[in-house]
Amino acid sequence: MHLIDLIHAAFGQGKDLDTLQMVNRAILSFFLTLILIRTAGIRTFGKKTPFDNVIIIMLGSIFSRVVVGASPFIPTAAACFAFVLVHRFLAWVSLYNDRVGSWIKGEASTLYANGELNTENMRKGRISIKDLHESVRQRTNEDSLEHVKEIILERTGEISIIKK
Repeated sequence: MHLIDLIHAAFGQGKDLDTLQMVNRAILSFFLTLILIRTAGIRTFGKKTPFDNVIIIMLGSIFSRVVVGASPFIPTAAACFAFVLVHRFLAWVSLYNDRVGSWIKGEASTLYANGELNTENMRKGRISIKDLHESVRQRTNEDSLEHVKEIILERTGEISIIKK
């Protein structure tokens, strides 16, 4: 039996896969995805920005097709590698170019400062006054804005509180 025959026996071809072939594909896909995520960089899971979530969603979506045999293994793995390289390249460019960084990752916006709400930024971020109070309670263990200097909607979508 040739190597190619062993590979076909272990991983199958097309959509007619048996249980063992799908298991083998899942195991291989797991390790390839892990390698790709490591290549993309630790920030992919650390920052949780929409930019970083794109790579997570796409890798999961594309590699799931490999496991069930809906797409050919090698071209699909190559497509995933291309996604990771584009992600890594754009992350690198955004380090040195604020315009690209802002376009890819967005900008933080002030929701509250100097005792005043910025209702325009709240509207853009779809943040209500109740959302602000919830964040203040969670982060400062207080129920008023009395001891709050500034509230910022971060690029990740999280709300930061700066105390007076």
